[in-house]
Amino acid sequence: MFFFVKMKSFYACLLFVFVGSTILHAQEIDTIPINTKGLDIKLKRSPLPSRMGNLQFKPVVISPMVVDAKVNYWKTRTSVGINVNQATFSNNWKGGGVNSIAVGGVVNYKAEYSKENYSYVSELILEYGKVKNKDQLQKKTRDRIFWDNKAAIQLSKNWYFFGSVNFESQFDSGFSYTRTKEGNEFPNLISKFMSPGYLTESFGFEYKPNKYFSTRIGTGSARQTFVLDTAIYLAKDANEPSKISKSQTKYGVDFGKKFKNELAFQIVSNFEKEVFTNTLLKARYQMFIPYDRALVNIDHRLDVSITSKLNRLMNVSLTGVGLFDRDTDPKIQGNQTLALGVMFVFPR
Repeated sequence: MFFFVKMKSFYACLLFVFVGSTILHAQEIDTIPINTKGLDIKLKRSPLPSRMGNLQFKPVVISPMVVDAKVNYWKTRTSVGINVNQATFSNNWKGGGVNSIAVGGVVNYKAEYSKENYSYVSELILEYGKVKNKDQLQKKTRDRIFWDNKAAIQLSKNWYFFGSVNFESQFDSGFSYTRTKEGNEFPNLISKFMSPGYLTESFGFEYKPNKYFSTRIGTGSARQTFVLDTAIYLAKDANEPSKISKSQTKYGVDFGKKFKNELAFQIVSNFEKEVFTNTLLKARYQMFIPYDRALVNIDHRLDVSITSKLNRLMNVSLTGVGLFDRDTDPKIQGNQTLALGVMFVFPR
């Protein structure tokens, strides 16, 4: 038994000596120097930044650049429209009809200036049109000159103090038509350029809550009505041309005078907005209340136009005017025009 114990101790010591010698031998092999000269060894670059020395920066002088740019406070828009209607019938056309041709045109120019609290708007509207039917006299379909100018200073978010001047008249002579016993048309002159003509000056306060609507309250307004040609006071009888009747007053101006001046309270409302795609609604209402006359002499005028753009050039427009002015006629006057034509707008 003792013999077996001794043998186990002997083998344990032998195993310990073998393992220790193996470890020492491995350490000696790992520490053997290897000559790497001539060997193609590529070291992988570390992704970590390496420490470098101080960088030397040299200041670069950059010359300042001057931009030649100007701020334009003006915004302008010009539109020119032309429409032509024509109809022709052969002599044996049984459906009835009359040869005719109608030509009309409109020019609308608008300029707006805005800088800080000051603004200025100028709008010019020129309209003229004529129709000629076979065996009839030429007649006007539209005729208007309107020029409005307004300067304003902003007082608060929606309120402005304004001053305005506008002018209105017509290009051509206007006639009323009667017939002779033979059935021929006989014209009587009833209006022409500056007969009448209107010049209105106004100042007061303007309410403008948004870009498409505004109302002017002209507490101090004056209007001059001009009748420069006395021929419109005279009327001839179609069957007796030598018989002439004379009116004592035309457009509120007495015969023998050239103009009449009135002081009044005025309200002018404007609306201009694209209500549908490519469809513009524009309306202007004006009320004129003379200070020296009864309230029954209040003047009202409403202008409404709807313009729809069909393509780049063509458009269709519907315009209407309602007027109540006792100096012109005791009843309400009105006109309406439907036109299809081309429209050029600048700038595009």
